[in-house]
Amino acid sequence: MNVKEQLKRLLRLKRLWLLAALPLAGLLYLLAHKVGGFAEFWARYIYPLLAHLLHGISRLVPVSLGELLVLALPVLLLAGLVLGVVHIVKSRGARFFAAVKAFVVNPVAIASVLLLVFMTNCGVNYGRVSFSQISGLPVQATSPRELQQLCKELVAAANTLRSDLPEDENGVYALSSSVNETGEAARAAFAKLGKTYPTLQSGYGAPKAVLCSRGMSYLDITGIFFPFTMEANVNVDVVDYNIPFTMCHELTHLRGYMREDEANFVAYLACHGSESDDLRYSGTMLAFVYCINALHSADSSLVADVYAGMDDAVRRDLNANNAYWKQFETPVAEISNNVNSAYIQANGDPDGVRSYGRMVDLLLAWVRAGNSVA
Repeated sequence: MNVKEQLKRLLRLKRLWLLAALPLAGLLYLLAHKVGGFAEFWARYIYPLLAHLLHGISRLVPVSLGELLVLALPVLLLAGLVLGVVHIVKSRGARFFAAVKAFVVNPVAIASVLLLVFMTNCGVNYGRVSFSQISGLPVQATSPRELQQLCKELVAAANTLRSDLPEDENGVYALSSSVNETGEAARAAFAKLGKTYPTLQSGYGAPKAVLCSRGMSYLDITGIFFPFTMEANVNVDVVDYNIPFTMCHELTHLRGYMREDEANFVAYLACHGSESDDLRYSGTMLAFVYCINALHSADSSLVADVYAGMDDAVRRDLNANNAYWKQFETPVAEISNNVNSAYIQANGDPDGVRSYGRMVDLLLAWVRAGNSVA
């Protein structure tokens, strides 16, 4: 069979129709970011149908299906490579056809379908109306003194909450209950928060602990929403006070809010309003970390006065967290951080990873509206 005949045979492959997923994904991206109201309509009425369907299946499995798929990926790629080579060797007289099908058509078709699924399951949501608009919280410029006052209030709240919480043998905060029970508390916190903010729809399960959590730490990742299985995945190897907040952060993504700054703020609201002391302390601590970092950038001379009011127990927790992440300061973590930043920028957020810090603006707006961090 000559090359021309092999090309004709390629064009008759039924799987070529899968390539149509690529322009469809591109169309959804353009509609989400260029057509006003499309992404919000999708997030409110189309996305929940897809999310509840897939999440309803994945929540039946106690471990993360997303993690299992990621772990299986190298094996699947190797198997695909081997099978492709074997197919080419066996295809005497049509090896050009076999090679193009195995290493061009099939990978591009699979990638196209995965990209379309990504867009339907979370990509479109990046273009939805911001949570600050939905919640009626106007973001405005902030003076360093106002930010310092918020930091002091968060420290005072952390001091009060920390006094009744358990510790490990090193005097560092430890979760009061198991990870699974903490996940259920996070789910309950969202059920409560959804009564105030209806766009945070209920009906989803708890987040899942990642089995290879330490591997996530090497990548500088505390949690990840896996859109292909609709699962909120959490690194549970980290210092405990990070875990409840991260759970709520990923559960926010599951509910259709993809921007990192908004997910952080919603996570704080869920933690703050929770019945769980663990969630309230975690939310307060993470809010403090974001705020003190912002204050350090705005006016570092105001930072010392904030730390002066911090109890030793809270300080131990922060020091333990710093020591934990110090061991993962490697080129691998830097590469992972850059990839994460590029991913965020590709989905319409020009600040990349820096967008995490904008949670402070939303928190300040919330406090100005008459709410208290205590």
